[in-house]
Amino acid sequence: MSSDAQPDDHPDLDALQTPPASADAVFGERKELAKGYWRILATDGIDHGLMGPREVPRLWDRHILNCAVIGELIKEDETVFDVGSGAGLPGLPLAIARPDVSITLIEPLLRRSTFLERAVETLGLENVRVVRGRAEEKAVRADVGLADVVTSRAVAPLERLSKWSAPLVRGGGRMIAIKGSSAAEEIERDRAVVGRTGISDLRVVTCGAVLETPTTVVVGTKAERAAKKQRRR
Repeated sequence: MSSDAQPDDHPDLDALQTPPASADAVFGERKELAKGYWRILATDGIDHGLMGPREVPRLWDRHILNCAVIGELIKEDETVFDVGSGAGLPGLPLAIARPDVSITLIEPLLRRSTFLERAVETLGLENVRVVRGRAEEKAVRADVGLADVVTSRAVAPLERLSKWSAPLVRGGGRMIAIKGSSAAEEIERDRAVVGRTGISDLRVVTCGAVLETPTTVVVGTKAERAAKKQRRR
């Protein structure tokens, strides 16, 4: 990263960088990598407007750990696309916690995609690729192909999110969207529209029992028949 991310430039962050005890359970021996990502978010992430300064004391619980625990829902060696990755959430915490998983960060904005590329290089994450573009663009879809899982966090309501995510999910794969307390209401409101994209069996799942506040996600499965119809097109 840039010189902005050097520890000496932000000595007041040292105490905040210490992760909670739950980080050991989530990241294990890769906790130091997670601390490196925390430092990037708290420095370059703030300086480039990707995170608000008030989020620094909440980076561990509200952002990094909250995202990393969705790894509980992902099988060994699966491929994951993170749509609208922004500052790398949830893709980068997931990549740190699950080095066996291959992750593609899809981000349309140059400023953000450049930040992501530098973060991946700084952290030495060999299981991560950054693609600049919108998930709904044909060129992006042709480039990345299909994934076992498509993730997102705070990108859009399910109605729109499913239209962007579903074409990227292989038959039998899943859409996993991090949501808040309104997840059940979103499902009821948007179920019919989401179903027309080929994503069905929408359900609310919580993960991260080791966290003070577990993460709430909406999980949907891509029907095999929908995937076959998509390929014929």
